[in-house]
Amino acid sequence: MSQAAASKFPERDISVDEAIRGRKSTRAFLKKPVPHELIAHILDIANRAPSGSNTQPWKVWVLDGKVKDDLVRDILQIYDTTGEGKREYNYYPVNWRDPYQARRRACGWGLYSTMGITRENKKGMHEQRRQNYEFFGAPVGLMFSIDRDMELGSWLDCGMFLQSVMVAARQFGLETCPQAAFCSFYEIIQKRLGIPESEMLVCGMALGYPDEGATVNSFTTEREPLDVFVRWVKELKV
Repeated sequence: MSQAAASKFPERDISVDEAIRGRKSTRAFLKKPVPHELIAHILDIANRAPSGSNTQPWKVWVLDGKVKDDLVRDILQIYDTTGEGKREYNYYPVNWRDPYQARRRACGWGLYSTMGITRENKKGMHEQRRQNYEFFGAPVGLMFSIDRDMELGSWLDCGMFLQSVMVAARQFGLETCPQAAFCSFYEIIQKRLGIPESEMLVCGMALGYPDEGATVNSFTTEREPLDVFVRWVKELKV
């Protein structure tokens, strides 16, 4: 997209600091459509993400309108009948341990508490999780894939591309929610989207204008202070 075309869409006066710190997983969106030209512009910005030897291993599949609605219907039919399937790769540890288990629980129960869902309310948990597969009502769904013969470094590259998409979207008043949950239905997604067998589904992402009045969007996760994960190296070990 040219700069002239990009100027058609209002931009927020937002610093890099605010764009990154203010990003969070949005779980309620307005039905307001997102123009294809704007989606293309955001992906074009993100395409400047770094990758080893400039391999640019990411692939993006964009869904909206009836196409998105039909995929959502297909996934929910499976989810409501048999539950979630097995993912093709382990996104999370096979054996959880602290501090990661504690952070995971704090995130999950923090979200449920915000929505007034108690531990005993299994139906409420099911319904909240179900919204994952509706892209939380977002008008646009993105799916990301990678060639199967690419190694771990290329997966890191894909992560940097995903972050770039999420940060770039905020410049135009859009928010996102990256969703590994879709990997539980990779077979139906791969089939319905025509993703080649030579590619693997990395994750999905909801994209749209946030519903600022939705209670669920008031939930924000905690972050650890620097002294938990930063080590200042003052001398090398012998």
